[in-house]
Amino acid sequence: MSSQTENSQLESLNEDDRKLYEEFLVDNQLFYGPDPEIMSDHTLSPRSELEEKVFATNPDVKKINLVRGRLNSALEESFNMVEQMGVAPGAKWGDLVTAIFTANGDMSQVAPHGIVVFAAVCHYPIKFIRKYWENEPSVGIKDGDGFIHNDSRYGNIHNTDQSMIVPVFYEGELICWLGSTIHEGENGAIEPGGMPSIAESRFDEGLKMCPFKVVENFEIKRDLVNFLQNSVRDPKLQLADIKVKLHSVLRLRDRVLAIVEEFGKEYLIATIRRTLEDTEKEVRKRVAELPNGTTRVNTWIDDDLREHILAKVPINITVKDDQMTLDLRGASPELMNRSTNMSAGSMKTSLLSNLVLFCWPDLPKNQAVLSPVHVLTDENSMVNSSPEAPNAMSLLPIFQCFTLPSTVYAKLAYCMPKRYAAVNANHYNQPATFVYGGLTQHQEVTGNFCADINGNGSGARENSDGEHALSPVFGYMTDTGEMELAEEELPFVRLVSQQIAKDRVGAGKYRSGMGYEQISTVSESDEFGFMSGQSGAKHPSAYGLFGGYGSPTYPLAKIKKINILDTLKTDPQSFKFSMVDLMNEQAYEEGEYSAQSALNFEICNQGEIYMICQGAGGGYGDVLERSTALIMKDIEENLISADYARQLYRIVFDEEKLLVDEEATEKLRQEERQARIKRGIPYDKFVADWVKDEPAEGLPYFGSWDDPSKIIASPPDEERYVMASNNIKGVMMSNPKDRKIKGLEAQIAALEEKVKAGQ
Repeated sequence: MSSQTENSQLESLNEDDRKLYEEFLVDNQLFYGPDPEIMSDHTLSPRSELEEKVFATNPDVKKINLVRGRLNSALEESFNMVEQMGVAPGAKWGDLVTAIFTANGDMSQVAPHGIVVFAAVCHYPIKFIRKYWENEPSVGIKDGDGFIHNDSRYGNIHNTDQSMIVPVFYEGELICWLGSTIHEGENGAIEPGGMPSIAESRFDEGLKMCPFKVVENFEIKRDLVNFLQNSVRDPKLQLADIKVKLHSVLRLRDRVLAIVEEFGKEYLIATIRRTLEDTEKEVRKRVAELPNGTTRVNTWIDDDLREHILAKVPINITVKDDQMTLDLRGASPELMNRSTNMSAGSMKTSLLSNLVLFCWPDLPKNQAVLSPVHVLTDENSMVNSSPEAPNAMSLLPIFQCFTLPSTVYAKLAYCMPKRYAAVNANHYNQPATFVYGGLTQHQEVTGNFCADINGNGSGARENSDGEHALSPVFGYMTDTGEMELAEEELPFVRLVSQQIAKDRVGAGKYRSGMGYEQISTVSESDEFGFMSGQSGAKHPSAYGLFGGYGSPTYPLAKIKKINILDTLKTDPQSFKFSMVDLMNEQAYEEGEYSAQSALNFEICNQGEIYMICQGAGGGYGDVLERSTALIMKDIEENLISADYARQLYRIVFDEEKLLVDEEATEKLRQEERQARIKRGIPYDKFVADWVKDEPAEGLPYFGSWDDPSKIIASPPDEERYVMASNNIKGVMMSNPKDRKIKGLEAQIAALEEKVKAGQ
């Protein structure tokens, strides 16, 4: 039955029959899927009746500030509990957060450590719980309840993150919500570790927990937890961290109720609401300070974890008075059988995190930062995918969104007399780390990820160099863990751990921070392996700013069919502690050398070598303006080579004494400036030569070209087609193995024809 027919029949019913019909639909809903109304709204809820009553009493702002400080201390305590007791590797390294929400579900305050983005998506599931479960007789919301969820379609980053959400009542009245979220990792997906690169549907992605009650009367429901344990590779992890999250939130609840007893529930409610409203007001003020106009940047991810592609992720920022619009229209269409899509909720939260970490770091870390900002996307695009599209490895476009706003915001803010943070180029923005899984040396099955992801190189700033391996682009106050502890639990060995990668930097007047490389192998297990989900092996992902250079590209490399552990016993001098040297010299003749972008899960035989590099951020400003003293310092610290310095910075110096010939350097730089002028061409001629009507033939390109209303899809080995942006259909990609088989069959057929022809 069409909706039009159904509506006409409904209109013909009398009032009593219509009411009966609507009650029947409510009582017999087939499935409570993600609610589009909830998931499309990132703004603050209107004040509740209780909040209006509280503010009508004109609460004392000094007391509100005291309560805010108490909450901050309580959130820090609960965060530390999770970090100290959590079983997941992510918990040990700070990939978690604890937070407090209003009774309506708006995220007001997080712990002073941890990952902001984890908490900022949890307002979606809380609003789902309130809308669907509060008045559902079989569920309800009561004191002592706890809800769990991980599905990004209901509000999360991706399935590896699991949240515990607890309502807080006082004298029978719901006054707030508390939450704790950990990157748990293993979740029963098609590949171990929780972030499957080969997922071709949402049914390959492991646990898909919509918000449901897992705690009653302050006790976990053991039958439900047992079901969850039965669905994953690491049941002890699942049980232990549910307990850890619950008890950390219960400790936080104790502290919140103590605040209520001391100051009254009115001051708790006033504080968490006022924090949000003050933040939103301040954001509007800061936007109004910016010049009106539009700035933009186009970025691309160059891999969908199964093959190389160019998938567009653009952003325009438009400022009009106190209104800011973030426009991501024209992005790649969703790929229906690749896991590199992301939900709109995840995308918006990533944009929020970038604003609060890189543009306005002095603001409270809460949902209100994005509330007054408009976000525009195309439906069924990679940045606003449909519920049916897989998104287990949404990190590729998400990591781009973690850097997009500040990149274009810098072009609006650089001329402002007052700025709230130094203008900076891109942080490195790809999840370059190993996800692992298999049988450990202790005969335990496991799967998770390495914390090397937390050591991204930062972008250069307007007044100083970036920091090496500072923090992940998505957070702050995290750690990279202790390799020795990891090696006690797991059978991998770090032959090189966190070694700063020489010459791999975003250059400029100020250079970026550098990433580090890791070289790993496996010992004491024949059933353990790695995968990695990242892009940036062919197209740089971190761009420079105001003349600075982008980061280099970073492939993953491996040497198969060797046992380096045996070699180290007999010929240790042959091993080079450098990814570049190992791959360029290829000293092990029996080895099979290869380089690629992403890595689908595969077994690493004992002694085989896998290498990966955390990337550098983008550079800032013209390389010819870089101080010679800073260049010499980089050479002295072995961050760059002498050849690199000469070629890039146009500097003349004594390589042994590291003394600069300033006069000769200035002459060389002036010559280069003149050479630039000679190489330059008029803008119109540049456009005529450079700009093409469409992407190159054969290029697997996805997204708009020059017109954001037209979305191009170029699946490998298929004919290119164009869709209207208001009618995007998900793209189905062929299997790379099928394409390879087809190519081999064609070669065989051609050879057979030659044989028949007597050739």
